[in-house]
Amino acid sequence: MEGTSVLKKAYKIFLNTIRGISCTLAIFITCLVVIQVILRYVFKAPLMGIEELLLFPMVWLYMLGGVNASETNTHIECGVLTVYIKSQKAMKLLMIVKSLISSGVGLWLLYWSYWLFDYSLTRWKTSDLLYIPMFYGESSVFIGILLMEIYAIAQLVGYIKEFTDLAFTDVREGNK
Repeated sequence: MEGTSVLKKAYKIFLNTIRGISCTLAIFITCLVVIQVILRYVFKAPLMGIEELLLFPMVWLYMLGGVNASETNTHIECGVLTVYIKSQKAMKLLMIVKSLISSGVGLWLLYWSYWLFDYSLTRWKTSDLLYIPMFYGESSVFIGILLMEIYAIAQLVGYIKEFTDLAFTDVREGNK
């Protein structure tokens, strides 16, 4: 029992870290944009490189937003079939199929994002103006998709568990 509480605490720390990083990045991006607007339009002296510098926190914020949407299950989806399906068992089966497809696509994207991660790590390209290693931005794609895939697989396992619980409940009650 103590092991699960440690895992729950670690998971909560992980979620708070992701959310804290996201908030920090959002504030940082806002500050950079405000500074650039003031410099450009008030002082007529734009600071070269801010647009390039903005790319790194923006791509990380985008990927962490996807992770957050995966964790809270609030990502965009088209639920047309859910309007027409009345059976609870059929609905659970649909959710399993949807999660299987989502996990399959996620694994395919994870494969390609790992390729980009490895390529970026071995080539160590830099940005044009500030010479910031592109690895810092490009690694967000692999890390973000990895975390989203973990949530997708966990969701799939949860849907399978719900479906089997429902099926066994129906068998015990004699329903078909």
